[in-house]
Amino acid sequence: MSAELEKMELQEQFEEAIASQDKPRLQAFLNDQNISDIVELIYDNESFEGQIITEISLPRAAAAFKILELPTQKKLIKELPAHKTAELFNELPADDRTAFLSELPSNAVRELIKTLDPEERKITLSLLGYPEGSVGRLMTPDYVYVYENDTVEDVITTIRHFAKNSETIDVIYVINAKGELLDDIRIRDFILAAPGTKVSELMDERYIALNAEDDQETANEAFKMNNRVALPVVSRSHKLLGIVTIDDVLWVANEEFSEDIQKIGGTEALDEPYLNMNIFKLVKKRASWLIVLFLSEMLTATAMQHFSKEIEAATVLALFIPLIMSSGGNSGSQASTLIIQAMALGEIKLFDWWKVMRRELMSGVMLGLILGTIGFFRIMLWQHLHLYDYGMYYERVALVIFFSLIGIVLWGSLMGSMLPIILKSLKLDPATSSAPFVATLVDVTGIVIYFSVAYVFLQGLLIH
Repeated sequence: MSAELEKMELQEQFEEAIASQDKPRLQAFLNDQNISDIVELIYDNESFEGQIITEISLPRAAAAFKILELPTQKKLIKELPAHKTAELFNELPADDRTAFLSELPSNAVRELIKTLDPEERKITLSLLGYPEGSVGRLMTPDYVYVYENDTVEDVITTIRHFAKNSETIDVIYVINAKGELLDDIRIRDFILAAPGTKVSELMDERYIALNAEDDQETANEAFKMNNRVALPVVSRSHKLLGIVTIDDVLWVANEEFSEDIQKIGGTEALDEPYLNMNIFKLVKKRASWLIVLFLSEMLTATAMQHFSKEIEAATVLALFIPLIMSSGGNSGSQASTLIIQAMALGEIKLFDWWKVMRRELMSGVMLGLILGTIGFFRIMLWQHLHLYDYGMYYERVALVIFFSLIGIVLWGSLMGSMLPIILKSLKLDPATSSAPFVATLVDVTGIVIYFSVAYVFLQGLLIH
């Protein structure tokens, strides 16, 4: 059965359960579905979303709530009865609860914090105390730890006693009496060891730890480089504070990817789904960048005014201005997008700038030669086929286009590749060197390159 048919059948069964007004039947139906199916039902049945969350079991409600889009989460919190909100909030993992609260205004945060049990409130306030975008905001305090002098039998007893509330037990963490992290050991190592074996005998002290104040991108890099489902988070004094799990990091990586794509497109990052965003807020997000780009393009007009006499003297040059500008902008946009993606994936570091420049110098020249050759033969062919008369100096005009394209494509490639690296070195977001922004910068310099080359080849002929 196709996914679409399964979805339709699920919807029909849900509608039948709702129409029956049989509460036990509805509860049994909902609790029998996958969490992903529950989420789909919530999205497809907005008028029943509160009822769906209310009728399913509390652990399943929390599991569904934490993967819903932020606007839907906010709407549910407003619709649910106060007691149900309190139950749901106390059931949510601390890291997911913190992530949701960090998106709310302070007055709403205060009210929701009041609904938490004392212990959960303490944990949540602690996580909210870390800087936004830090690893501390992602970590959960639900993990299993043991001591180096424990035996494997002690460890198994600890796991049975405490693992129920832990987010993952794939890895067990070893600490000393001061709470400092000593090692992390996979659970399989304990299962395969003899009961009397000491934890210290299994330790190799080869572990990777994150600092609570590290940027979340650091966590993303650490998970990519190490085959782990969770990583420990420590304080500056190396005390174990919590763990970060792979699902949270993947969620953050997905959000950062979406933000980067929006910035590359020349707009501010949207903090809500496109269709849910207020139209005035959407216009505001887009207008700021459009204004910046528009003002930047005025520099292009200024550059063209500077060469107005050359354009008047050799009007044939004006025919190729769009061609020249678009070629430079396109090459810059390509380079910028490639470098931003490579930096996001960790393929390029700041110290690789010279390698990047060297590659873009070579690729820029080769790409420029390809486009320049096409431009050259296009003029020659059109002239000989009498499709257009470029004048008695058409060969020199063709050479102007040839060398101009080499210069501007090379320049565009260099600008597009170096801007993200420069911004990263200044602790700024490389995605802000978006394709439209790079294209605008290259447009201005492209005009200068174009008419400088034209002056060299046509001085005394078409340009005086």
